[in-house]
Amino acid sequence: MSKTPKTQQDKDLAGARQRRRVAAHLHAIEDSPPTAEQTAMFEMFEREGWSHERRRAYIKARAEAAAVVHAAE
Repeated sequence: MSKTPKTQQDKDLAGARQRRRVAAHLHAIEDSPPTAEQTAMFEMFEREGWSHERRRAYIKARAEAAAVVHAAE
């Protein structure tokens, strides 16, 4: 028997997990599956209840930092 979500937050979290799984599957079809690090990052966002704005800012900051490192090489 499957566990039924009890609160709206539980329902939102279950929906986010399902959307992440679908997205990972679509990326795998395109031969670009998410890394373990990427999966862990999105699980952290879900677990800690980060807002979409905070998630975007975090991802943008990581991308900018990676670009700086890449440019320095």
